[in-house]
Amino acid sequence: MFRATRAEVRLSKIRNNMVKIRHTLPETVKLMAVVKADGYGHGDAEAARMAEQAGADVLAVAYLNEALRLRSKGITLPILILTPIYPQEIMFALEHDLMLTVTSAEWFKEMRAYRHHSCGKPLKVHVKLDTGLGRLGMKTREEWEELVPWLKADDVIVDGFYTHFATAGKEDTTFMKRQYSRFLDMMGWCEDSGVHVNLYHCAGSAAALRFPELAMDMVRIGAAMFGFYPERLVSSVRLEPALSLYSSLMQVKLLRKGECIGYDNSYQAKEDEWIGTVPIGYADGWSQSLQGTEMLVNGQRVPVVGKICMDQLMVRLPGPCEPGTEVALIGAQGEDCITFAELAAHLGSVPQEISTAISSRVTRIYKE
Repeated sequence: MFRATRAEVRLSKIRNNMVKIRHTLPETVKLMAVVKADGYGHGDAEAARMAEQAGADVLAVAYLNEALRLRSKGITLPILILTPIYPQEIMFALEHDLMLTVTSAEWFKEMRAYRHHSCGKPLKVHVKLDTGLGRLGMKTREEWEELVPWLKADDVIVDGFYTHFATAGKEDTTFMKRQYSRFLDMMGWCEDSGVHVNLYHCAGSAAALRFPELAMDMVRIGAAMFGFYPERLVSSVRLEPALSLYSSLMQVKLLRKGECIGYDNSYQAKEDEWIGTVPIGYADGWSQSLQGTEMLVNGQRVPVVGKICMDQLMVRLPGPCEPGTEVALIGAQGEDCITFAELAAHLGSVPQEISTAISSRVTRIYKE
């Protein structure tokens, strides 16, 4: 490690979060661990191994390259790719035993030209339905009927049929219930068409924790595995964030009243003030939008002042401090704690936007 800025990941918290979630579900429900985006910034293989130890049956990622990376790191659990791959990439999926999301008959038509006839492995797919999120998936019965002949092929296994809720983390459940009702109708398409589906699933982290009755055959746990979930709406379980972020003061200076710091003279001292420089910036994922948030130095909250730079930022200190003094950007110090939820509220976003933004320049240190 060549710089003081580092992210500390407590693997036991990832595992414990998944164990707690597992205990809230009926025994027959399968557990899918979503480890896309490098495990939400925590490390993909590390998160996958903790999920497996906690009893996860399946993994999920967003893209083919993420799945191949997990396989290269020795991860053997079944993996679902949540975003449709290009038809010409089909042999990568078959060779590495990957399950694919499909949303159209056109994909199958194109894929057949690239599938080698000598490959005897069946293609495992999960059909994605759009019930209201408006992102990916088929919406109409006509689209489904076009897909049915391809799903009935001898070398295709329909392992899953799924949708995703748009508002599962909101207090008002009206729209989510509408999506659920729509999905139940779509499930009837399978029975009417004679298509056998192994697993029906609709619940991600928030829905699975708030409404275990929506678990169906499997739940998809992503954000909650890392301690991100709508706490005020969930009474069944308490989860813990697994990642903390620390750095140190690299320089401390006295700023005289009226002097400015930061690009564009973005901060002017109202009185004589002590300013500390911290070696983390927007190239590390600490966005300029986080100006005005707080960090912990010697257990006290200190505000970020001036525009955040590419490689450093400045904080206003309560008094002189020694260079090398530890700074907590996320996590506990003394009796206080800076949380992902607090920072996300400042951004008007979600905790996982912050964790996934922490770049590879920041060393991950893994602890039990």
